[in-house]
Amino acid sequence: MDPGRFLVALGQALATQSLYGSDHPAFRRGLALAADQLAELQASEPRMQFTFLPGEILAGREVLHELADWEWGARLRGAGIERLEFTGWVCADELERFVDHLGTRLGGRQADSADVWQLGEGHIRWGRLRVGADEPEPLVREDPLPVATLTFSLREEREAVAWMHGEVVAGALPLVEAEAIVRSLSLAMHADQAMVLPLLELKDFDQYTTTHSMNVSVLSMALAEYLGLGGEGLRAIGLAALLHDLGKVRIPREILVKPGKLTQRERSVVQRHPVEGARMILERHDELDLAATVAYEHHLMIDGSGYPTLHFPREAGYASRLVHVCDVYDALRTRRPYRDAWESEPTLAYIESRAGLEFDPTIARSFVKMMREWEARIVSQPAV
Repeated sequence: MDPGRFLVALGQALATQSLYGSDHPAFRRGLALAADQLAELQASEPRMQFTFLPGEILAGREVLHELADWEWGARLRGAGIERLEFTGWVCADELERFVDHLGTRLGGRQADSADVWQLGEGHIRWGRLRVGADEPEPLVREDPLPVATLTFSLREEREAVAWMHGEVVAGALPLVEAEAIVRSLSLAMHADQAMVLPLLELKDFDQYTTTHSMNVSVLSMALAEYLGLGGEGLRAIGLAALLHDLGKVRIPREILVKPGKLTQRERSVVQRHPVEGARMILERHDELDLAATVAYEHHLMIDGSGYPTLHFPREAGYASRLVHVCDVYDALRTRRPYRDAWESEPTLAYIESRAGLEFDPTIARSFVKMMREWEARIVSQPAV
């Protein structure tokens, strides 16, 4: 039997759990596949051990070369799981408890004592490797383990956003999936909190709308939390930020990736995307008032200028003003066909200089302070 197939199935189950939650059919299918793969492995050998090292994964003493770059290996190490051991036959229910607990640890949150007790009575053990010892550290720890890894690719989430945009073009807005993406981004944000906000780098100009919307969602939730918001209000802002540029699905690709200056006609097409986005959101889900408002207002200046043109200039809503700052920051920090990306400090200096003119002064200055604090943490981290 191939132990690598079990690890791949386990990673897929964790990915669908983080994206859709434990009740979604996609997660149930992924979990069942992982359980089947584990049962096949344990049919010949109930006891087995996996070790996750930088750039190398071992099943027992065998190196799994095909999984050298497996991203879940890095995530598990970052969550304090360098050794995974099965001491006896594992039933499907125990594997499910283990996956649920893994999801908690990978989210950077401490599990409750009941969950740890249940796992402690079973046949699954894991922990960190200790130099000169054959056994990992004990499972139970009193302090929560910080996830200090920079390897969150958010590939599954990015693919889900791209799929969601395709569904919007086809006439649907999959709200459940959008909310799941926001939950996953929030988990990644808190998991990486020890080092850096998990912002995505643009790999291809065609990915701009997808990548940008995810970054703005992460930045908006981080800023909202920094300003004291939490709970459902925080996730509502994250969802509104994720959907703020939805109207861009109506902009022809040749305009979005055009390397030169836009014509007046092309510019007018681009400037219609706030109205288009708000209309699409309301047509598909009338309970998404905040998201529709943010989509409509996120290009308005503090004095009501900007676009779309208002008959009676007014101040945008609080969530729109918050998303606007994050939107401009990520847009300037991203390389586009017609210009290079700005460095962080000039971008923050620009936002600071426009506080009270383009941006809400309190929100803008809080954003600048937050980002400089994050950057100070990054600089202070030891080299790895």
